[in-house]
Amino acid sequence: MHLFSDRKFKYFSCNNCKKIFESSFIIFLFCIFSPVFLTSCSSSFVKDSPVTGNGFYFDTVVSITLYEGGSEELLEQCMGLAEYYENLLSPNVEGSDVWKLNHSMGQAVAVDEDTLELLEIALRYARLSDGLVDPSIGSLSQLWNFGSDNQAIVPSKQQIEEALSHVDYHSIIINGNQVTLNDPMAQAELGFIAKGYIGDKLKEYLLSKGVTSALINLGGNVVAVGNKPDGTPFRVGIQQPFAPSGTPALSLDISDMSVVSSGNYERFFEKDGEFYHHILSTDNGYPAQSGLSQVTILSPDSVDGDALSTLCFILGYEKALSLLESFPEIQAVFITKEGDILYVNF
Repeated sequence: MHLFSDRKFKYFSCNNCKKIFESSFIIFLFCIFSPVFLTSCSSSFVKDSPVTGNGFYFDTVVSITLYEGGSEELLEQCMGLAEYYENLLSPNVEGSDVWKLNHSMGQAVAVDEDTLELLEIALRYARLSDGLVDPSIGSLSQLWNFGSDNQAIVPSKQQIEEALSHVDYHSIIINGNQVTLNDPMAQAELGFIAKGYIGDKLKEYLLSKGVTSALINLGGNVVAVGNKPDGTPFRVGIQQPFAPSGTPALSLDISDMSVVSSGNYERFFEKDGEFYHHILSTDNGYPAQSGLSQVTILSPDSVDGDALSTLCFILGYEKALSLLESFPEIQAVFITKEGDILYVNF
């Protein structure tokens, strides 16, 4: 595993938030690039001078702040690790494990142990949801293209049906470290779970280096390492759907856990009076219509929060409530289209 990168990153530090610009810029990054963001910074927050690093990976801004036990060198190593996972898991990076799998034309591909682990977790959620979340959804998600170069094009019904015919997690066969897509036209895509997995790996790495207080933000996936240096929980804001960036619908206190939000306001477009968002239903190939605007999951592991936030959004509140009975360690917040806020397991 290569942790270092030739890329150059800007770092900045804040000592008791003495520079308003610096502290405001940290919060600005959380607000504008994420539906989950830091909401406050007080004099009791900082024991040692924190350091923050930012990079752009997975089509989003990655921001990591180390409050205790960190250094700029360690931040650079974390960004190198983020780059490593992007080059391993992104379907858009030529030579990545997922890229090779998608271009294998039905042949077995040897993959890294991290790719294998993530695929196995993704398949577990696919089986749990009977394919509502599916790591073979690539042919459908590429058709819609809600990425940064989206051109607000609605695919035809025929195109959607053709893409859906190649979405079937059963086509992903794992044998040792070999992975095969039995359908040569299938396309692996791990967007519903990859950032959570990477957040967990970054946390694991920081803990191994002696970091006791940190926040990791991967564009909607916030992972807290420990507490604030003064021992109190971190406070994060949950974005109010369709409000200006940084407008909180609510705030949550978190300690040593993950917060992941999925919503229909993150990536969307309107065409001919119709609203289209990026969370797709594998039932019909169109954006999921569940009566929700957002789901936030609080969990010990971010990989679970990532998968469950997407799955619960697709299911809708009532069915998601039934699902979460099997996850007593998970807390959830649902925001309906009408703006009602519903809490589970709080």
